[in-house]
Amino acid sequence: MRNREYHNIKAIFNREILSTFSSPMAIIFFFVFAATCGYFFTSPFFLVGQSELRGLFSIIPLLYLILIPAITMNMVSRDWNLGTMEIMTTLPITDYEYILGKFSAAVILVITSLFFTIVHIITVYRFGTEIDTGAIICGYFGLILLGAFYSSIGIFASSIFDNNVQALMLSFGIILIFFMMDKVLIFVPSATVSSIMQYMSVDFHLSNISRGVIDTRNIIYFLSMTMLFINLSVRALESRQWR
Repeated sequence: MRNREYHNIKAIFNREILSTFSSPMAIIFFFVFAATCGYFFTSPFFLVGQSELRGLFSIIPLLYLILIPAITMNMVSRDWNLGTMEIMTTLPITDYEYILGKFSAAVILVITSLFFTIVHIITVYRFGTEIDTGAIICGYFGLILLGAFYSSIGIFASSIFDNNVQALMLSFGIILIFFMMDKVLIFVPSATVSSIMQYMSVDFHLSNISRGVIDTRNIIYFLSMTMLFINLSVRALESRQWR
């Protein structure tokens, strides 16, 4: 990556991070995320005296269904609404650099939300038994890959609509489809279609990584799907600029 491209992506990234953290909504979303994670982690601890991260790792993908569309819904649409997109077109910034800057900011925000769960890791090491450090690291690695994939979907939805609510609903709908694919396999009569749907489901790949199994097929799935939606975002941006 050339210095100019890096500088442009960094400029878009810094602008988006500053804009997000200057909004009280970001603080509210992070607080709700941390409080929900804390509830599902501490409930088994006080009810049955167990301290583990299994419940936490199972609830975070569900929280992503709402958190990530909410974070990304106005990242691109806001620039169209404020009229700053017209200014962007006059600057030496390509659509790809613009989308990458927005996507990078979304991923950092997702990683920031995961930092709120560090206290639970400390609790597990303090009170837990038979702790599998490798599985914990793989679990967080999988959640980051999942968050990047969902973020690319959110950026794509925000690139299509000016309305934040429409972008939120579209990204939520697409994410829900990938989330539910392996849960409706019993209703699919064709074995071929069923195997395809299983491979396309995020939970199939995330569960493998969360068990501590680092398979390149799972990593390739997340990276390829993320790049697909990043490129779709670029194409959506280009088509809107030529309307």
